[in-house]
Amino acid sequence: MYLDQAKKQEIFGQYGKSNTDTGSAESQIALFSYRISHLTEHLKKNRKDYSTARSLTKLVGKRRALLDYLYDVDIERYRAIIKALGLRK
Repeated sequence: MYLDQAKKQEIFGQYGKSNTDTGSAESQIALFSYRISHLTEHLKKNRKDYSTARSLTKLVGKRRALLDYLYDVDIERYRAIIKALGLRK
């Protein structure tokens, strides 16, 4: 499996408040970004995998919704996560 428990703990520890901080917007955005990059690589090899393409689209929408929420609530946290993950906008 591409995303094991240790990798999740690493992502949550790096972008969240702690290794067990699974609920903060920053940690969820970071996890979604990791999954998006993995699915993008998969789709580069398997371009006719339409179910994965749909999952990728839904995941990008979820991340965008979380980023919009963070933008409305705390602009500094939004800017920090955008810079840390290297996302555009």
